[in-house]
Amino acid sequence: MVAPLVVSLSGIGPSTLARCADLAAELDRRRVPLSLLLAPRKAVPGAALDWVRDRVRGRDALVLHGFDHSADPCHRPVSLRRRAEFSALPAHEAGLRLVAARAALHRLGLATDVFAPPSWLASPGTVIALRRHRFAVCADQAGVRDLVTGHVVAGRVRVVGERGFLLGVGRTARRGALVRLGVDAADLDRGGVRAAVLEAVDLALWHGAEPATYSSADSPRGSTTNSVPSGAVVERTR
Repeated sequence: MVAPLVVSLSGIGPSTLARCADLAAELDRRRVPLSLLLAPRKAVPGAALDWVRDRVRGRDALVLHGFDHSADPCHRPVSLRRRAEFSALPAHEAGLRLVAARAALHRLGLATDVFAPPSWLASPGTVIALRRHRFAVCADQAGVRDLVTGHVVAGRVRVVGERGFLLGVGRTARRGALVRLGVDAADLDRGGVRAAVLEAVDLALWHGAEPATYSSADSPRGSTTNSVPSGAVVERTR
């Protein structure tokens, strides 16, 4: 089997735009698209948002990355750690946030049926709400879920700095499994992060991985691309 390679980029904003554009240019040379994670309430109108719009008109995919990344509002003891948005929400509350997020995206001139929760943590209620509101894909901590069929392509997100980062990327690509690389734009100014991301991409490609995004085959972009076979919901790119 051929391994799909998905590279996601979060933290896009005015202060990180130059680094985002630099990474995107390097990936363009390798014909590797980005899945752009955007929380609409945190998006700042201006050059960064224009850049996102331009990228998704091309080969990149837009992924709804929560609404505003606030801690979940569920009642819980004060002593507990703050939980990521959507990590513990029941279906009704998750649905309200999804409606607000889609409306905010619409005001920005953007739309998507693909969702990735902050910290990659989605509660069971969030998954129910995503289905109710006709999202097609949820990319979470464990893998990529087709919300129509329920099929899940297993594969955790790998980030620079974790133990065995490159070794894990190579091993996953060799066995033809889904390779997911998560990049936070804020980390790109740290020494070695950009180089490590590109090295991981090159390693996966050397092992025959095929560039893909989190977009669903039945999304608006699906008509111009080929979907991954065997029930996978990530979208291959030409």
